[in-house]
Amino acid sequence: MIELPSKLEKRQYKLDFLEEALKPLGFSIGGNWDYDHGSFDYKMDDHVGYQFVRIPFKVVDGQLDTKGVQVELMRPYILSHKYQIGLDDHVHIGNLSASFDQFQEPQDPDATVPSEIIPVGKQIVKKVEKLLLTSQNKQ
Repeated sequence: MIELPSKLEKRQYKLDFLEEALKPLGFSIGGNWDYDHGSFDYKMDDHVGYQFVRIPFKVVDGQLDTKGVQVELMRPYILSHKYQIGLDDHVHIGNLSASFDQFQEPQDPDATVPSEIIPVGKQIVKKVEKLLLTSQNKQ
């Protein structure tokens, strides 16, 4: 993980505004959200795993599943996941539904970030800063 200090840290916005602003840039809400925190993820590369710019946030007023929730942005960072090649050795078979977990466990959930990705991540954060800090719709 590589932290990317940003002017966005500790700034507060309505979550729906952030979604509308960041989706066109290629961000999506990451799958690791809970009722009081979450993140926006931007997939940069998938070379021997996946590299993301992640902008985490925490709830300051409301809950994530309610309209109008206010969130505070935290320090962005670059995250790299390296996935296993071949079969997953931790497959769990569901005995009631005869289903199985098709997703592999990461070989290394905090893999080394390739050095050529770091400037790209910094530029993505700068683009988000420019968009959000100059926006008149800031909440």
